[in-house]
Amino acid sequence: MILEKVKEHAHRVARAPALSVVVPTYNEAGNMVALARRLSVALRTVDWELIVADDNSPDGTHQLAKQIGSGDPRVRCLRRVGRRGLAGACIDGILSSSAPYVAVMDGDLQHDEAILLRMLRRLEDGDADIVIGSRYCAGGSSDGFSGVRGAVSRFATALARSLTRVSVSDPMSGFFAVRREAFEIYAPVLSQDGFKILLDLLATARGELSVVEEPYAFRARQAGESKFDLRVGLEYLGLLVAKMTGGAVEPRFVPYALVGTMGLLIHLVILKTALAQYEFHTAQAIATLGAMLANFFVNNRLTYKDLRLRGWSMMRGMVIFCAIGATGFIANIGVASWFYAEKPLWWLAGAAGAIIGAVWNYAMSSRLVWRLR
Repeated sequence: MILEKVKEHAHRVARAPALSVVVPTYNEAGNMVALARRLSVALRTVDWELIVADDNSPDGTHQLAKQIGSGDPRVRCLRRVGRRGLAGACIDGILSSSAPYVAVMDGDLQHDEAILLRMLRRLEDGDADIVIGSRYCAGGSSDGFSGVRGAVSRFATALARSLTRVSVSDPMSGFFAVRREAFEIYAPVLSQDGFKILLDLLATARGELSVVEEPYAFRARQAGESKFDLRVGLEYLGLLVAKMTGGAVEPRFVPYALVGTMGLLIHLVILKTALAQYEFHTAQAIATLGAMLANFFVNNRLTYKDLRLRGWSMMRGMVIFCAIGATGFIANIGVASWFYAEKPLWWLAGAAGAIIGAVWNYAMSSRLVWRLR
């Protein structure tokens, strides 16, 4: 009897899974055991696998996931070293799957794994290419949010629906299931940055994928800390701008430009202060250097948090950033002067120079300082 059960289990494990559940993680060790256990219960009637796409969590999430996988072959870990970001983790996890259907859910236990089977059945029945676990359609609930987070979520959802013309009730959901082959069509052009992979997929597909929603009750986090912070909000705005411009503007450029605007204010404050002791050209040089250093450190902590430079790498990056900024300043002056000579409108010439300078600084900094691929 025991031998037959072992053979039956081995045969089931050897079969390719019908569903891969991709869970992007960062510091979610406190939820891993419970998540695997809940999936075992919710998906007991189907062949499934759990792919933990972990961004090299310092709390040992990837070690724990591998430990769980050593006792349950349905659980495997995709450890991402030198890369950060929920969207990129989701994309890597989905592309590593061979199952015909893939679900994405968070590792914080706030998503209701009990509806995964219903989501899978709707994909298998051909009802849709994507099934969204929705907090906002009839029957859904977002009670797991705090008052402030709930208000932010509803505002962000309304903004996304308005600007991207995505008609579903919960385009910001991090809980969805998709036909893997359909996802792979759009994977090469999806953004690796940011936290809203579903919104990116829906906006990129432009109605070419059929979508249905399944209601569920969003639960409160059980362990660990929320990943929502200022950077997440800026990445969200960057994604919206990227989709609205058809990809002409990269998502990361938005926080970079906002930091640059802050740098302009810092420049003016330093200039005003320095003029009390120095001649204008000396005060301007001090203000320019101060603003560039401020921009570098804020970008290093915020815009490029996933690629943050430390130690000697940070010192080297700071020098290169300032050199790029100086070159960008020269380009700014040159372009503005050319525009003004052609059409003497000061505001147009000034804006053209500022845009060229900002684009130059962003492009070169991304490739030479923080080395985006």
